[in-house]
Amino acid sequence: MRADPVDPASTRRRIAVVTDSTASLDHADAEREGITVVPLKVVIGADTFTEGIDVTPDDIAAALREFTPVSTSRPTPEEFLEVYRRLADDGVDAIVSVHLSKAMSGTFESAQLAAAKASVPVMCVDSTQVGIATGFAAGRAARVCAAGGSEAEAVAAALGAGEATTVMIYVDSLEYLRRGGRVGSAAALIGSALAVKPLLTLESGTVVPLERVRTTNKALSRLVALAAEAAELAPDGVDIGVQHLANAEVALDVARRVAERTGLEQVPVNEVGAVIGAHVGPGTVSVTVTPR
Repeated sequence: MRADPVDPASTRRRIAVVTDSTASLDHADAEREGITVVPLKVVIGADTFTEGIDVTPDDIAAALREFTPVSTSRPTPEEFLEVYRRLADDGVDAIVSVHLSKAMSGTFESAQLAAAKASVPVMCVDSTQVGIATGFAAGRAARVCAAGGSEAEAVAAALGAGEATTVMIYVDSLEYLRRGGRVGSAAALIGSALAVKPLLTLESGTVVPLERVRTTNKALSRLVALAAEAAELAPDGVDIGVQHLANAEVALDVARRVAERTGLEQVPVNEVGAVIGAHVGPGTVSVTVTPR
């Protein structure tokens, strides 16, 4: 008797992708990509909020301007483990968990601790990035999984995206990064911060100086030029995103200029989440360039 053919889709391993809320994925994008988002917490004064649920970037900007104490905290291992358990109960065979730089947050460590107790294999990925750069890395992993790739291939895609990404950040002040201890070697700029408008980047997952520019207009022009240069080095095209905190008009102008320089129809703009916003401060504009 002839056996019925086996549908390859029915035997394919189900692999879920998890990331954290600093990846700047809105609900619709995460749902479309099949990515589960684990939120970080923000503490404003004496009150604790959950990123993406009951606190907005505007809340953070207002608190910082009013000198209200603001801090952030990572998800606990138990919170990650609950997400991993839920996915396992839904029938996934493995999980790829992609997170912001471990040099910037203990989020990756929490994911690793939970992974050790999960009932299915969990591969944790340090994207070495923050913001939409981590979102791009998680998206690459999700697309590999959707195409039938293995968890090892998804991990490689996420790592490759993080390593190849260029992030350029304009901040109005280094004070917020200094307060949060996230300034890295860019601390050398603090003493002269009043005399320069610093451009920053990430190397090995930490914030480092990129250039010192004398005026805001020159700094933003350099941001556009450097983004265009990074895009030109990617022969297969790029994903580009512009982010900001309480600086939408300037961010939209930067995105327009980047699109003109790179030949793209448009460059998406969004506001950073509350956690990143707490560390970079109002006025920040960043451009992320990830080769495809």
